[in-house]
Amino acid sequence: MHEPATHKPLIHDLGTLAHRLHHPPGTPCACPPPQLLADRPDGTVVRSGSVVAKAHAADSDREALAARLALASAPELTGILLPPLSTPGTPGTAGTAPRPVTFWPYGVPVDPRDPDAAPWAEAAVLLARLHRTAPPPPLPPMRGPVKAARAVARMIAALPGDSAVLPVRAAWRALPAWARGEAAPPAARSGFLCHGDLHLGQLVRHPAPDGPWLLIDVDDAGRGDPAWDLARPAAWYAAGVLAPQDWLLFLDAYRSAGGPAVPAEGDPWPQLDVPARALTVQTAAVALAKCAAEGRVPDEMEQLMVDSCARIATFPPELAAGSTP
Repeated sequence: MHEPATHKPLIHDLGTLAHRLHHPPGTPCACPPPQLLADRPDGTVVRSGSVVAKAHAADSDREALAARLALASAPELTGILLPPLSTPGTPGTAGTAPRPVTFWPYGVPVDPRDPDAAPWAEAAVLLARLHRTAPPPPLPPMRGPVKAARAVARMIAALPGDSAVLPVRAAWRALPAWARGEAAPPAARSGFLCHGDLHLGQLVRHPAPDGPWLLIDVDDAGRGDPAWDLARPAAWYAAGVLAPQDWLLFLDAYRSAGGPAVPAEGDPWPQLDVPARALTVQTAAVALAKCAAEGRVPDEMEQLMVDSCARIATFPPELAAGSTP
């Protein structure tokens, strides 16, 4: 993966920090160079051997991050969340803003080249177990709606005055305030322990390579509506991106594991509709912002999400809360 020159000092320092944990000084070393796994504004991730170092966003809420790290280390979440190796720190990195850094054991991610092996059922069971766990105090709200709002703002900044954003903005304005991060969710739905950003990239096998699947990345975890964690696969299914058999496998596994986000039987869409529409908007907004940055038109999947925004923006208000795909 190519990294911008401005990020090289941070990536170098993360690799050094991860290497020190993985490989104590004073012993013979034949380690391969550190590997850049991800480089985004909200997280730069570097691996050295069995250790992964993650630099979180420079504007991260340190107190909230500490609470989320404690959550990942909680005994009651053993076998659900990958626990960290240490607490946050701030490296002195020349040429970069100080960013809190956390350290994690390396786990084998989902193979994007093998969609038939995607662990939809395993992800659903992990979510159900997470949602059934009482949120330990203190824990901040789940950040899903905030991430959606940031995605829309990023799109608008990337494409000012461009008509391509109109269906996405219309679908965004049609959402209730709580789904836009402007108000608290309904009280009956706000007290569950949620991951906040569930997708297949948030699962790894640990111990690698044959260990059980675990959820990673607790940056957005917190109290909230558990339906938000089902919303991305629900949105993909509604848009025609996720195959019906994969959606039903995911939904049935979640229900069988006692997940509280949807009823055990019957139509799940009254609970899923608003979060799924919010994730549709978020996905389309991120896609359009990326297309603008890369100087290209949306690919087929990206265009499907934009088209879905155009469709859901026309839902009558009396149907929007309980519509089916």
